[in-house]
Amino acid sequence: MTTPQEELLPGTRRALLHRIAVAQAEGRAPSLVAAVVRDGRAVWHGARTSVDGHAPDEQVQYRIGSITKTFTAVLVLRLRDEGVLDLGDPLEKHLPGTGAGDITIAELLAHAGGLAAETPGPWWERTPGSLRPALSDVLGDQPAAHPAGRRHHYSNPGYAVLGALVEELRGASWEEVLRREVLEPLGLDRTSMRPQSPAAGGWAVHPWADVMLPEPTEDYGPMAPAGQLWSTTADLARFAAFLVRGDDRVLSVETLREMRTPAAPAEVADLAAGATYGLGVQIQHQNGRLLVGHSGSVPGFLANLTIGVADDVAVVVLANCTSGPSLSQVGADLVQIVAEAEPRIPEPWRPLRDVDRSVLELAGQWYWGTSPSVLRMTADGLLSLGPLSGGGRRSRFRPNGDGTWTGLEGYFAGEALRAVRRPDGTVDHLDVGSFVFTRQPYEEGAAVPGGVDPEGWRGIG
Repeated sequence: MTTPQEELLPGTRRALLHRIAVAQAEGRAPSLVAAVVRDGRAVWHGARTSVDGHAPDEQVQYRIGSITKTFTAVLVLRLRDEGVLDLGDPLEKHLPGTGAGDITIAELLAHAGGLAAETPGPWWERTPGSLRPALSDVLGDQPAAHPAGRRHHYSNPGYAVLGALVEELRGASWEEVLRREVLEPLGLDRTSMRPQSPAAGGWAVHPWADVMLPEPTEDYGPMAPAGQLWSTTADLARFAAFLVRGDDRVLSVETLREMRTPAAPAEVADLAAGATYGLGVQIQHQNGRLLVGHSGSVPGFLANLTIGVADDVAVVVLANCTSGPSLSQVGADLVQIVAEAEPRIPEPWRPLRDVDRSVLELAGQWYWGTSPSVLRMTADGLLSLGPLSGGGRRSRFRPNGDGTWTGLEGYFAGEALRAVRRPDGTVDHLDVGSFVFTRQPYEEGAAVPGGVDPEGWRGIG
């Protein structure tokens, strides 16, 4: 239930319902369900059906396909955060004998390891996992399709490998680890490996006739970490809220921000479409918005989870058909409807609680060469450095506790900012990743690389 303050306006709710109704009708989906999350809470649920006479509610399970990969990525990043592995580690260090051991864990997470898109043999999503009982059956004799690290090449077997990695390092099945470390802490009690009633049946809809064919529901075996899960709009709404806000029992906000950072070399076609991939999440720029999340598709089901991070709006859309509506487009449209009809109200401005005078004296205008920039202290304890006007390099910096700061994004991500002081304690310049920022352009007496002409600024007569 939502309180009146949390509810969407009637016009917004009608626009959302209209969009999913069009998607279900034009896409000829047996049923289509959706949910909207705002400010960390589910605020709307909608459903359309043409099969059994009543609309499914937010507790009906659908198979979510590759959204499963985001859950698997969370498990791997938990291992990294605990110090069990490093993302730069080659797979061989932790899971020897795969034939793909030179690929790093980060490359597997970002689909940049060069592994084949699919398993050898019959279509794995429509045949029993018993046909592929071992990881060697998933990878085949020649697992690589491309050199590692050179391009983004979506790989379902790559996430089967990551699931096997989790099992090796945790000493338990992927399903057990997922339940213990993610599903139970987040309260996702309607997310499971196998369907639990009530659950939608999966259908294929004939492309040229309004008739349907039931799709088989297979257990994927070792491929489960790539696409096995069943879930509901209610559970995925909670999962979407977690992906934005974090939960220290599972993953921190900082690690989730890392997941949302592009981590793979994008294909030219993807660049043109504004799409790339992070660590277990898809990233897309559409209509001026940064959208993150994941889509899913297995025989009988389509799924999409889309988050507009800046708008704090997330959307879940599920359908029980093999093909038909573009749920990625529906998800992006639902985010846009809410964001434009009911723009996010910003948090009130608040001053800093405590003022560090040594930091305060750094605030204000600085020059990199002749380019003016401004350094600001913000109420969240960060420093912000960017051009005085127009475009250019901008970054926020977090304090390291030793008088230095580390860049969080943009050109200066990971770079150090420090104030260089003279013997009398006054500030000579800022050093930002070796770039010297001075209070005046090419300030006389400051440590400007290459020095400053002793005749100073002049005109031409």
